[in-house]
Amino acid sequence: MNAPAKILPDSQTITSVHHWTESLFSFRVTRPQSLRFRSGEFVMIGLPNEDGKPLLRAYSIASPSWDEELEFYSIKVPDGPLTSRLQKIEPGDEIILRPKPVGTLVLDALLPGKRLWMIATGTGIAPFASLLRDPETWESYDEVIVAHTCRTKEELSYGAAIVDVLPNDPLIGELVSDKLRYYPTTTRAHSAIEGRISDHIRDGRVFEALGIPAWQPEADRVMICGNLALNKDIRALCKGHGLLEGANSDPKHFVVEKAFID
Repeated sequence: MNAPAKILPDSQTITSVHHWTESLFSFRVTRPQSLRFRSGEFVMIGLPNEDGKPLLRAYSIASPSWDEELEFYSIKVPDGPLTSRLQKIEPGDEIILRPKPVGTLVLDALLPGKRLWMIATGTGIAPFASLLRDPETWESYDEVIVAHTCRTKEELSYGAAIVDVLPNDPLIGELVSDKLRYYPTTTRAHSAIEGRISDHIRDGRVFEALGIPAWQPEADRVMICGNLALNKDIRALCKGHGLLEGANSDPKHFVVEKAFID
């Protein structure tokens, strides 16, 4: 019996949905057979508008490059043209997915180093969820530090869940070993670590807490993905420590994803 024809162009089928908070959810979709991507890249996904034309937004692929499905992590905006509808998707529904991955948050855009910092706010953790589950990340660095800033502890849940299972992951658990460091902070609710990650870097608290030296060009590599304020602050801090901004065509010490903000 032939499979049912898909209704949307470039369509993929929702396989699962998980609502982490009232404003955050993740979902998994089928993966196009032809899609090849590097962990950390993003694609355009969306739904048809009322006029039938596609309404698309850039979404980081949160699953690693070896996964048979694709995972995405999204905020819910009540009156958002796309997310107001996307948050209602259920398994079996279809979305549009343009299989042309791009992005700067890839290992190829960084020079070899000792420590890899992944710094994110909100849904900016998504590309790092991909990289954290990729064996190449752990083979390339002695330490991997995940610094995630959200308003509340509940909003940290998705990233915390990813980090929590890494040491026991059957594929990369042995590689992770004692390399993983997790530094979650909140800005609007009480937690073990409060404040913006940029402030913790600026005054040295994060380095003292982790027992490591401040950023050094010969050792530290930094990936940044978050809101515009975070991107601007961390970029300036990187440059203040002598780190140079890299790109796919010119690997350096740090990279910023400028395609979208959370």
